[in-house]
Amino acid sequence: MRLAMKGPLTNSGFRRLWIAGFVSEVGDWMFMIAMPVFVYRLTGSVTATATNFILELLPSLLLSPVAGVLADRWDRRRLMVGVSLLQIVALLPLLAVEGAGQLYLVNIVTCAQAALATVFQPAKYALLPSLVEPAEIPAANALASLNGNLARLLGASLGGFVLAGAGLTGVLVVDACSFLLAVALLARPFGVRQPSSGRQPVWRAWTEGLREVKERRGLRLMVLPVGLIGLAQGLFAVLFVVFVTERLGGGEGETGLLRGVQAVGGIAGGALIGTLARRTDPSRLLGWALLVFSATTALTWNSAYLTTSTGFFVALFVVLGAPGIGVFAGRMSIVQMYTSDATRGRVLASFQSVFDGFQALGMALAGVLVAHIGLPLALDVQAALLGTAGLLALWHFRPSAVGAAAGRAAAEGGARDASPTPPLSSAGRPAAKP
Repeated sequence: MRLAMKGPLTNSGFRRLWIAGFVSEVGDWMFMIAMPVFVYRLTGSVTATATNFILELLPSLLLSPVAGVLADRWDRRRLMVGVSLLQIVALLPLLAVEGAGQLYLVNIVTCAQAALATVFQPAKYALLPSLVEPAEIPAANALASLNGNLARLLGASLGGFVLAGAGLTGVLVVDACSFLLAVALLARPFGVRQPSSGRQPVWRAWTEGLREVKERRGLRLMVLPVGLIGLAQGLFAVLFVVFVTERLGGGEGETGLLRGVQAVGGIAGGALIGTLARRTDPSRLLGWALLVFSATTALTWNSAYLTTSTGFFVALFVVLGAPGIGVFAGRMSIVQMYTSDATRGRVLASFQSVFDGFQALGMALAGVLVAHIGLPLALDVQAALLGTAGLLALWHFRPSAVGAAAGRAAAEGGARDASPTPPLSSAGRPAAKP
């Protein structure tokens, strides 16, 4: 039985998972940044470098369903330990790289590392709700998102500096040490029981997770907001570069600077979002964070009519990082709390597939929008999608419904949402079934 907590970090199990996730993500980001630079130095080819980037993205799109099944079928802590050890082993072929003739080894290792990272993430986020009280889940997710921003800043910087100072071998050593530290943190059991999903074929197990989404109203209602967020993110990825180049008159340096400072805003706003997450229903957190994100994004795009000062836009992009943490914490918490523990990995992976698919659609549509309605209006469409997703979240979910869902999911012990007895809210009162 867990003791009353003032925050997720007072829980030793969550604290270990939190730090392990951080050091693992630092290693992932370091590798992700260092490898394309190494490939370009090795070959001098832009095409080869672009191919390496693509190989970092493909596993997330292709393997999310399988990763979700594994997170439900195997012990999640042991799965993360195994993945971290395999990431160390997967680095070893790079020791044989001596020139461009071994480029295929670099690409194989890049793909393998990205695939293993894809397996690690759903296991981590499926385990997280088991380690904290339901009321602490949004704050725990906010801390996890804060970790992602810290890891991106530290890992990206390390990737470049270590490659420049110690070469590829230095990158491999530091990367391997990050994974070993994650293993050490996860080696001791957390003391939580994970329901077994059985040994049915992967395809059938994955469709069982999809059936969970179909049967639970709260999960069904999250599909469209998550899709709209992914669509907006895909548009942003392309339109941002065009905006900096055409509207601000910037180049590669300004593009990298503005993209990176969002992480600074995420770190600076992480404590505030964590506090709000403990006091606010996750549906309110998600809805209002999206509305703030939408308004700030629209302000950013349209400020180019008044000024193109780099310093001004650095400040705006720093501010954009804070509501981004709220969006992540809110949407992740809702999905976790509406899902039974036995299928949580598959449901999380399914929603990641929805996000990735709509993000790819947004990237494909970006050029079409610019060609037909122009860049300024296309940018406003991107901001409006975020606002629409926020309004949907506020409209779909009652303030007490998500907390009630968490209580029911915990009481089910992995059973289907078919109990005739009304669930209890966090205050112990009967709550309506969402």
